[in-house]
Amino acid sequence: MHPEFQQLMHQATQLTRSGDLAAATAAIQAALRGGPPAVLRRQDDADVSDVIDVEAWEVPDSARAPDTARDIPGDAARPSPKPAVSGDTFSAGSFRNSSGQRAYKLYVPPNPSPDGAPRPLVVMLHGCTQDADDFAAGTAMNEAAREQGFYVLYPVQSRNANPQKCWNWFKHNHQQQGRGEPSILAGMTREVMAAHPIDPARVYVAGLSAGGAMAAILAGAYPELYAAAGVHSGLAAGAASDLPSALSAMKGAGLASAGQASSGVPTIVFHGDRDATVHPGNAESVIAASAGAGARAETQRVAGATGKRHSTRHVYRNAAGDIVAERWDVHGAGHAWAGGTPNGSYTDGAGPDATAQMLRFFFERGLAGKH
Repeated sequence: MHPEFQQLMHQATQLTRSGDLAAATAAIQAALRGGPPAVLRRQDDADVSDVIDVEAWEVPDSARAPDTARDIPGDAARPSPKPAVSGDTFSAGSFRNSSGQRAYKLYVPPNPSPDGAPRPLVVMLHGCTQDADDFAAGTAMNEAAREQGFYVLYPVQSRNANPQKCWNWFKHNHQQQGRGEPSILAGMTREVMAAHPIDPARVYVAGLSAGGAMAAILAGAYPELYAAAGVHSGLAAGAASDLPSALSAMKGAGLASAGQASSGVPTIVFHGDRDATVHPGNAESVIAASAGAGARAETQRVAGATGKRHSTRHVYRNAAGDIVAERWDVHGAGHAWAGGTPNGSYTDGAGPDATAQMLRFFFERGLAGKH
């Protein structure tokens, strides 16, 4: 028996015992096909860039495990974070339209504005294997929302839609306005806006890895809804149309032609220059798809504090001199949320604070004519 086959079957047995039937089935299929799925790859323990963006293996319905809080094999179920301040909530809900249904969690900040003024909304799209609680904990976005007074919406991918809970950014039927997951996510955003005092001019979307790729798609498909986007370790809209082209794009192939015409939606990008899961060159493709290849770049070195990572920040201006995009190259970083906390998965506490920088970029912008 081939050693790789033996290893995959052993991993499948362990996953079955842990209750993760979807991942176990993927391992068995990989053994039969002669290669490991990306979710089973292991890298140096010092590098947190290992498994966030994975292949979407088709798993028979009978083998799919039900959605639970145990989205990461081997992790104990995480209870929903309790509000630290009286009046704020972090509650679950769901949204359905003709394209399908997805669950979500919504953070509502405490102390509504005395004058009833509407507040911003940030939509956060998790990476593969993650969930809302994990992503909220790792990015500390709820803590920032509590301090600054904005809503945060965390859509949750279903294992029935993707066995590893990746957003299906690489499938052609999930890349356009009015279709597939973009339709669901935009509809969910609008439903939350209708139910709460949210400023329609200040709605933003951000995501990590597969979530970052879907954030780029949403921004391009719904520029009238999202005032700006944040793409962390992701890919440009139009970078792939199926699984083979997705794997090629993740490896850095064909980046010059990746992406669609400039969306014009202001976008901030973070990417580690040692990312072994999504090639760092994808960051430039995200910028080109947002700001256009003709945008003028200004570059500055951002020194990290003692023991922290250095970065290079690129600011992109249009012909009128307006800043339309930013790109942060995080030096020495892998595939993880920069400046995140150890309370969540796939975070790099040594990096610059991506959460704070994205919020700065977002709140400097709003949709014209929406107030």
